[in-house]
Amino acid sequence: MHQEPIRTAGQPLGTATKALIMLHGRGASAADILSLGRHLHVGAYALLAPQATQHTWYPQSFLAPTAQNEPWLSNALAAVGRAVAEVVDNGISKENIYFMGFSQGACLMLEYVARHATRYGGVAAFTGGLIGDEVHPTTYAGDFGGTPIFIGSSDPDFHVPVERVRASTALLTKLGAHVTEKIYPNMGHTITQEEIDLANNLIFSK
Repeated sequence: MHQEPIRTAGQPLGTATKALIMLHGRGASAADILSLGRHLHVGAYALLAPQATQHTWYPQSFLAPTAQNEPWLSNALAAVGRAVAEVVDNGISKENIYFMGFSQGACLMLEYVARHATRYGGVAAFTGGLIGDEVHPTTYAGDFGGTPIFIGSSDPDFHVPVERVRASTALLTKLGAHVTEKIYPNMGHTITQEEIDLANNLIFSK
């Protein structure tokens, strides 16, 4: 599963100096998430978006025990890893790799970077948190080395409880990330212009 070719946009990967890996939400597509690129300050970036099988990265809620989302979850993490490897193989260092995701894609993206913490260019999570019935610190390792991470979410949100957002922020901070968490009252399950502006200022204008 999750074996479809990676969709691309923006600058050619072979000549770009930065890359943004974009992860779509449940029911959406790589093309959908790539279309957000025009709202971000990423004109000089190569954009890469893996496509989830049947438009979902894993079948259950991200709050379910991880075993209930296997083997989908492991395959989804591997798909992100393939995108990272493709970027690195084209000569772009991890310090110049950026990540962005929405909803289920934001959860997957945060889970991937926390399991492979190192100095990345930056991370923007629109409504997401670390995956599992609880946050297990022993699952994660590495050092973000000050990587800027923006997490925006609503309180309440039907899919992503604010408590999980805050627990994720705490874990990412412990791993050395510089996290900006922004909780919006009654925002709904969406991406707002204010979130995009914050992501541009904090992450994509570096």
